[in-house]
Amino acid sequence: MPGADKNSEHWPAEARFAAIVETATLSETEMAEYCRKKGLYPEQLTQWKQAFLRVSSPDNKAALRQNQKEVKQLKRELVRKEKTLAEATAMLVLRKRLRDYYGETDEDD
Repeated sequence: MPGADKNSEHWPAEARFAAIVETATLSETEMAEYCRKKGLYPEQLTQWKQAFLRVSSPDNKAALRQNQKEVKQLKRELVRKEKTLAEATAMLVLRKRLRDYYGETDEDD
């Protein structure tokens, strides 16, 4: 686990979680000593704990599933639109080649 030699803002999530677990049963005095050893502030542990609880809440999991479902649907729609655009582009190119072949002019040109 990172100690005083590493900035606590760069701690990986696993190390933050381990610090939360290690300090869960400590008194305020013991927590202060732990934080001094690790180069932390008690407020950081509190913030990490609150952030972890927000992420792991059931409401957040439901929202995550809903977002994943929406992303999947949007990806499908994007693929469909890209195919349609490619088809329209191909038709325009063929139309131009056909007109060039027959020497016709387009009213739009």
